[in-house]
This record gives sequence, C-alpha cells and structure tokens, in this order.
Amino acid sequence: MMLNYRKYITNTELDKQWHFYINTVGSASIQPNQSYPNNRAHPADHVLNWDKGRILNGYYLVFISKGKGILDMENKSTTAINAGTCFFLFPGIWHRYRPDAKFGWEEYWVGFNGTYPASLVKNKIFSPDNAIVDVGLNVELLNLFHTLMKITSLAEPGYQQIAIGITLQILGVVMTASKYEQPSVSLEKRLISKAKFILQESIDNPLNLEEMVKELPMGYSKFRKVFKEICGISPNQYHLNLRLNKAKDLLTTTNLTINQIADQTGFESIFYFSRRFKAKNGISPKLFRDKMSKTE
Repeated sequence: MMLNYRKYITNTELDKQWHFYINTVGSASIQPNQSYPNNRAHPADHVLNWDKGRILNGYYLVFISKGKGILDMENKSTTAINAGTCFFLFPGIWHRYRPDAKFGWEEYWVGFNGTYPASLVKNKIFSPDNAIVDVGLNVELLNLFHTLMKITSLAEPGYQQIAIGITLQILGVVMTASKYEQPSVSLEKRLISKAKFILQESIDNPLNLEEMVKELPMGYSKFRKVFKEICGISPNQYHLNLRLNKAKDLLTTTNLTINQIADQTGFESIFYFSRRFKAKNGISPKLFRDKMSKTE
C-alpha cells in the first residue's frame, strides 16, 4: 500500500522570485468507506467540505493512481474520475471531489503558484477548459511524484528549487498526454504497462502475482510469458529489483535501521532481505551503507 505523505511548504520572498514555487506535495490512500478527506491533516485554508466545496488560491495537480470517484468544478457537470486520471484545480474556482465509497482511491498531488504558472494558464497551456487529463497508469509520472516527495521530505538546502524542476517535468508529462495522441499500442503491451505500474506501487509489500493478474484480462501463465518477452526478466525478478533499488536508496539517504528498511521494502525478515541484497549487489546492506557514507 502506498505511504500517506503530506508536506506544506512556507516560501520566502526569495523563493517567490523564481516566479514558480511549490506550496504542497503529498499522497494518500483512501480505503473503501473511509472518511474523506482527513481535514485534521491539512491547514485551515485547504479544508474540503463536500456540501460547501472549496476555493483555493493556488494551482494544483491531482493524480489518481487507483480506484475511482467524482469531481465537481464550477460551471461544469459532475465528472467521473478513474485510475490514470489527472485533474487541475485553479485559484478562485470552486470545486469538490471525493473517491467512490465502494472503491476508495489513491491520490498524489502537488500545489504550486507564481507568475509563471499564471502565464501558462493565460496562454491556455492548461486551463479550466482542459482541467481533466487521461494520462493512463503512467510509470514515469508515478516515479516523478515519488521523487518529488523524497526531495521535499529530505528538505535539504535549495530543495524548493529542485522541486520546481520536478514539478515542471510532471506538467510536461501531463501536457504531452493532453495534446498528443499516443501511438497505437497492442493490448498485451498496455496490460504489461499496467502490471509494471502496479508493481511499482507495491514496492513496500510482498506481492501475490496470481492475485495481481486478476486485475488484468490475461491468464497467469500467459502474463508471465509476455512480461518476460517485453521486459527481459520475470515479473517476480522485476518486482524484486524495484524493492532492492528502493532499499539502496533508503540505505544511502536515510538513517532508518536495516530492519526498518527491510520492512519498508516488503521483506518478511532482515535475514532474507540481507541475503537477497548481497546476492544482487555483492555486499551486505550494512557494508553498502558504510561504503556509501565514506564516499560522501
């Protein structure tokens, strides 16, 4: 299951002189029948009341990676929102949205402001007229949001400006999806892309592939064969590589214990994690961390 994360950023006048600055970044997993939103986790000016709706004073992009729900926006009829959909929110424009109680959803968001995004809207690069964009289960977009959350959580000096660059990449991916027709792709490749997206979202969990494949209109044996033909490795190995790469990142950039890292990357024990890590990298997690710390 994805991590729930939110960060609200206080920008200085120097930050605002970039003419593009980030206000908030986050993600949330809303389970079926779970209350939405958790307003206690957000500042007063971001509280969303379904009956009254909400008006914000910045620009926001929301990406729904799983589940479904609805969106209401000023002067527009209610729109169904499905997994693989992004929608923009605009300053001064009333809106409300929520997941379907039966399905829940998983969401990522980034909020930003400044004269540069205002000029993009003025030039109709994005606007309330094309506020909803079907980007599909886009692994590149998912990875960009994960990178953005990592950068903002570490909050190292100058991170706001790095976050601007990543957010511009996100906008580029979304705008490409909205403006250009995607080349014709076979059903099998689309299903494998969906599977890769699900595997990426499941880095922190052991995964039952046979259960996952039930989300695809493809038999398990054929799925494994086609996945290996397209990706060059089995789905199990692909998922394991994702988890081990995530572990390397955590070993390098955090102070989490090795036991905590094993848990956050879905390994049932520190011993199994260490064995798998050493088999792939030729060195134990502890020695890898020691080695990386000496090179800094």
